[in-house]
Amino acid sequence: MSTHYDVQALPAEQREHILRGFGLGWWRQLGQVAIVFGVVLLACWYVGLLDATTLLNGLPSIATLAGEAMPPDFSGYRSWIRPLIDTLAMSIAGTAIAVVFSLVVAFVAARYTAPHPLVFGVARVLLNALRSVPELIMGIIFVAAVGFGALPGVLALGLHSVGMVSKFFAEAIEHVDEAPVEAARAAGASPMQVLLHAVLPQVTPQFADVAIYRWEYNFRASTVMG
Repeated sequence: MSTHYDVQALPAEQREHILRGFGLGWWRQLGQVAIVFGVVLLACWYVGLLDATTLLNGLPSIATLAGEAMPPDFSGYRSWIRPLIDTLAMSIAGTAIAVVFSLVVAFVAARYTAPHPLVFGVARVLLNALRSVPELIMGIIFVAAVGFGALPGVLALGLHSVGMVSKFFAEAIEHVDEAPVEAARAAGASPMQVLLHAVLPQVTPQFADVAIYRWEYNFRASTVMG
């Protein structure tokens, strides 16, 4: 049942304080929106997105390229089969590596399941570092380490994916409903039982969504890595 408060029934000083707070909050939000809009507008101007002349002059070239690309030429499709298999295998293997490692790292990088705040901080810094290095750079490093082939691409995709997948897994863990967790603890469940029966059932759908999305990303990235 909702409770309604009569602001007019409050003392004048308290009522004025509440109304002043609403006003300041509105102006603060308006200022934040203005700052974000200004930054976006400045970025668009800096990269030339606001230069209508350049954009309009490029339309004929885009139309020419689109016309030359149609219809597509499938005469050499036989030469695509092996690279397509390599791309598919690299994306699947890289995503599998990322998901397996992330299932462990995520619980260390989640605020409520990390064994110690220091471990939590180190895990988050490590994940940020993994996300900051492009998979192409990682691929070059692994080529120097293990040689040419699909393996360096798989390792690069997997390691880079751990940074993103673990972060989203950890965020999902931190936003679980506490009611089932508290109920399991009150029933005398061990930490592992709480994890298996109260946490994992809640985060499994999010884990699956993140894994599928990352596989789509890795499939695109593997076309370059391959």
